[in-house]
Amino acid sequence: HLLASHYVERHLGAGGNGSHSMGAGEHCYYQGRVRGQPRSFAALSSCQGLHGVFSDGRATYLIEPQAGTEHGQDLQPHVVQRVPSCARPGGPSRGASASPWPGPGAQPWLSWQVRRAQHTVHSETKYIELAVVNDHQLFLQFRKSVVLTSNFAKSVVNLADMIYKEQLNTRIVLVAMETWASEDRIQMGQDSLETLNEFVKYRREGPVEQSDTVHLFSGRTFQSSRSGTAFVGGICSPARAGGVNEYGNVAAMAVTLAQTLGQNVGMMWNKHRAAAGDCRCPDSWLGCIMEDTGYYLPRKFSRCSIDEYNQFLQDGGGSCLFNKPLKLLDPPECGNGFVEAGEECDCGSLAECARSGGNCCKKCTLTHDAMCSDGLCCKGCKYEPRGVSCREAVNECDIPESCTGDSSQCPPNLHKLDGYFCENEQGRCYGGRCKTRDRQCNALWGRASAERFCYEKLNVEGTERGNCGREGLGWLQCNKQDVLCGFLLCANISGAPRLGELSGEIAATTFFHQNRYVDCRGGHVQLVDGSDLSYVEDGTPCGPGMLCLDRKCLPATAFNFSSCPGSWDGKICFDHGVCSNEGKCICRAEWTGKDCSVYDPIPEPKPTGETERYKGPSGTNIIIGSIAGAVLVAAIVLGGTGWGFK
Repeated sequence: HLLASHYVERHLGAGGNGSHSMGAGEHCYYQGRVRGQPRSFAALSSCQGLHGVFSDGRATYLIEPQAGTEHGQDLQPHVVQRVPSCARPGGPSRGASASPWPGPGAQPWLSWQVRRAQHTVHSETKYIELAVVNDHQLFLQFRKSVVLTSNFAKSVVNLADMIYKEQLNTRIVLVAMETWASEDRIQMGQDSLETLNEFVKYRREGPVEQSDTVHLFSGRTFQSSRSGTAFVGGICSPARAGGVNEYGNVAAMAVTLAQTLGQNVGMMWNKHRAAAGDCRCPDSWLGCIMEDTGYYLPRKFSRCSIDEYNQFLQDGGGSCLFNKPLKLLDPPECGNGFVEAGEECDCGSLAECARSGGNCCKKCTLTHDAMCSDGLCCKGCKYEPRGVSCREAVNECDIPESCTGDSSQCPPNLHKLDGYFCENEQGRCYGGRCKTRDRQCNALWGRASAERFCYEKLNVEGTERGNCGREGLGWLQCNKQDVLCGFLLCANISGAPRLGELSGEIAATTFFHQNRYVDCRGGHVQLVDGSDLSYVEDGTPCGPGMLCLDRKCLPATAFNFSSCPGSWDGKICFDHGVCSNEGKCICRAEWTGKDCSVYDPIPEPKPTGETERYKGPSGTNIIIGSIAGAVLVAAIVLGGTGWGFK
């Protein structure tokens, strides 16, 4: 599963010139277990020697070719190291050599109980399509060899994929790789967050392959308590889907990648919740991935991290993760879980087939009378009828998907077009989420938004307690029409925010207005990636037909919201469907057509007696079969006698 069929590799030389290749060359990346050891694991590459990690269930080992040996030579010596399996004294050390271990941080955790995501969101396999860029320093670490650099990066992704597959039912698929062979293409500093911002800017302006997120693999050590940084919740967003990871060995960098990808999909650091006893790690010996404890090679996510990931999906933040790559780059192979050329079905490995699909698929061939073997729209080896729900809407701005009746796969995951009303027309859908000031205050502080009077009174001040952003060392005043898009003001908040870190103190102001006291409070809250949560989010309504964008209140027409066919006079898709984020009508079950104008009722299911399922042999067939069997036995006996005479 490691490499997508459209995988692209680019090596940039002097002046931006470089080679560009489709395909991944040698296929040599494996995951598995030690035979006879159920608690074991292995993630190895056989490209130019063995690289990777394996465990016998008791201890974990790293293996790599001995430094200084020429790759490609016969009988290449290797180094095998046992990984320490407890916290190192004093926690993470940061010396001259690269240390890939996160140190103690000051990132508070969500402090409220996260509700579990719906079953289909959790049980459906997700796919993170990842693009990797190797910086020039990493290229130098591997003796200026593009082959060694790319093989190392693929080994890192292979191990991270194994962790995500086991823990989160999520696969990491590599879609592109770029290596800076002559020089770095951005200004590289010692601050990982500044590097991340420069890197994301470079990716926006340069050639971009289709991916869910892009990560920089650096040969440097950053001046940071952690070995990587990424935009929290940035997956699927062109502007925020990125991360930076500093150099370490394969296992160390794979854990860093697991952490930064975890931030991309909405996970936070465990420190504060763990200290409060809200979030216990199930592996006290090795620790958990999103912890600041100095454990060497954690392989598990805590329950908190898993719940945060599910909540992120539940809120519509990971819509791009449900689209399964159509095929892999590797040659067709029965048992990899993808239906490829020459196959009717593929339910996966023997163990995976035993769990699901094995009755319908044998050796990648459908069994008698079977239409399918796996998929959300496959049940009892048959396609589910048209209209059967296969993926529920996770929120008011999502679109439920239903089976088409002619496929075993659920349609792509889509959400409503930006601009739809939500929450009793108090909010607007934007990026698949319902945006209101009340929702934002509740997510950040657990309280409702302050009254409109607070925004009108404070955000025109241009002070720390009311503003429309920073201006140098000071604050910007909001124009009167923009006050509802400025500093986020909530009612009766106190203590620490539910996520992020409070910078300074909560600014509390009370006004006597219309014969009562009005409470107005706000605080400057930042995430570890530098994101400021202290301002009203884009897409939030700020008046009739008006929405916030970059702390300005603009008419909805300024957003250039697209439309769908069959939309006029306030009706969308002939009022028989909803308009998706792709600008296409998603029709109700009994309607079809590009504009949902064609009535196509779902046929009533046939009575059980009229189904065409295989019911076993009839009496006539038994008689015919008995006669044929007797003739066959006689032929065998006579044939055997003839051969004996010869």
